[in-house]
Amino acid sequence: MYDKGRRTANGGRDLGVLSVSISPPSLTGVALLLGLSLFLGLAFEDFLATDEPKRPGGIRTFPMLAFAGGVLYVFDPAHLVPFTGGLIILGIWLAIFYSRHLQEKDEGGETNAGLVVPVLNIQAYLLGAITLALPPWVAVTFTVAAVLLLTGREKLHALARRVEPKEIVTAGQFLILTGIVLPLLPNTPVTTLTNITPRQAWLALVVVAALSYVSYLAQRYWAAAARGLWMEALGGLYSSTATTVVLAREAKTGAVTRQHAQAGITLATAIMYLRILAVVAFFNFGLARVLAPWLCCLSLAGLVICAVQYRLGKASTVDEQAEPASARRFATNPLELVPAAIFAALFIAVSFVSNWAKAEFGTSGIYTLAAIVGVTDIDPFVLNLAQGGTTGMSNTALAAAILIAASSNNVLKALYAAFFAGGRATAASAIVLVLLAATGVVFAVLLAGL
Repeated sequence: MYDKGRRTANGGRDLGVLSVSISPPSLTGVALLLGLSLFLGLAFEDFLATDEPKRPGGIRTFPMLAFAGGVLYVFDPAHLVPFTGGLIILGIWLAIFYSRHLQEKDEGGETNAGLVVPVLNIQAYLLGAITLALPPWVAVTFTVAAVLLLTGREKLHALARRVEPKEIVTAGQFLILTGIVLPLLPNTPVTTLTNITPRQAWLALVVVAALSYVSYLAQRYWAAAARGLWMEALGGLYSSTATTVVLAREAKTGAVTRQHAQAGITLATAIMYLRILAVVAFFNFGLARVLAPWLCCLSLAGLVICAVQYRLGKASTVDEQAEPASARRFATNPLELVPAAIFAALFIAVSFVSNWAKAEFGTSGIYTLAAIVGVTDIDPFVLNLAQGGTTGMSNTALAAAILIAASSNNVLKALYAAFFAGGRATAASAIVLVLLAATGVVFAVLLAGL
C-alpha cells in the first residue's frame, strides 16, 4: 500500500517523496455501510425521540461517523493509525459530553448515568471498518444486535426483574460445566470396559442439559407458551415421559380437557422423535442420516394424530377451577447438580452394559438392552450408541436399536397415561402410544433385516 519514496540514480531512496496506493472499497461494501448506518441511526432517533435535551447521534450523524471510520480504515488497514486517531478524537468528545451528561437529572431527580448514547456513537464509527474489512454477515449481525438491544430495553429490564437469583447461579453452573470442566477432561478412554472417554461422557451431559434447559427457560419465562399446545411441545423437548405423567394426572382431576391432554401427550412423543434425531446428529451425522426417514415418519404420524385430537377438542371447555396453563410446567431445572450427576452415572453404566451385552450376545444383546432401557431414561443409551460406545456395529444396527429403545419408552408412557388418568381420560393416548411403539418396532425390523 505504501511505497516509501522512489529509487535514485545511485540505487538509494529519495525519502522526501511518499506515494500512497489505496485499494478502494467495493460498491457493495459502501452500499451496505450506508444502509446499516442509516438503519442504526433510524432506530436511535426513534428510541430517543422524546428525550430532552437531544442526544448526539441519529440518522445523519451515524452514517457520517460510519463513513469516517471506513475511510480512515482504508487509509491504513495494516497499522490502523488514522483509524485509531479518529477513535481517540471521538472518544475525547464523547467523554466531554458524558461528563456534562452526568450533571443532568432524570424525572426522579437521580443522576442520569446511562452509557447507551456514547456507546452507540462508538459503534457507528466502528461499523465503517467492520463493514469494509469483515464478511457482510458480521456487519449485519453487529448492527442488528445493537438495534435489538436498544429497542428491547423495557422487555429486557422486565425479564431481568423476573429472573430469580437462583436461575443466574444455575446458568453460571452451566458455564462452568461447559467452559471449564469440559476442556479439562481427557479425551482418551480410561478403561477397557468402554470406548467412551470422560470428555465424551461430559459432552453428552452438556448437550442434553442444554437442550432441556432451553425448554425449561421457555416454559418458565415465555408467556406465549401458555397458549395452545406450546407448553406440551416444550415438555416433549425436555422429557416426553414427564409430560405424559403430568397431563394424565391433570386429565384425571379436570385441570385440562380430556382432548387437550390426549393431544398434548401425542405431541410430546412426536417432539421426542425429533429431539432424538437432533441429539444423534450432533454426535454422529452418519447415524442421523440413517435414522432420519424413520424418526421423521414417526414424528409426522404423531403430529397428524395430535392435530386431529386437538381439533376434535376445540369445542370443549376447561373446568373453571383448573390451574391456568401459564402456571403449569413439565420441567424442573435440568442444570441442578444432582440430576446432572445421575445422568452422568447412568451414561457410564449404560456404556459398560452395552459393551458387555455386545461382547456376550452380539447385536441381539444390544437390541434386548434397547428394549430394557426404554423403561428408564433412553438418552444415555442413545448417546452411548451415537458416540461409538459400542464397537463393531453398523449404523443400520445402531439405528434399529435406537428405534427399539424409543418404542419401549412409548409402551412405558402408555402405561403411565392409563394409570395416572384412571384408565379412561387418556385411554386414546395410550392406544396411540402403543401404535407408535409397534410401528417403531416394525421400522427397526425392516431396517435391520431381522
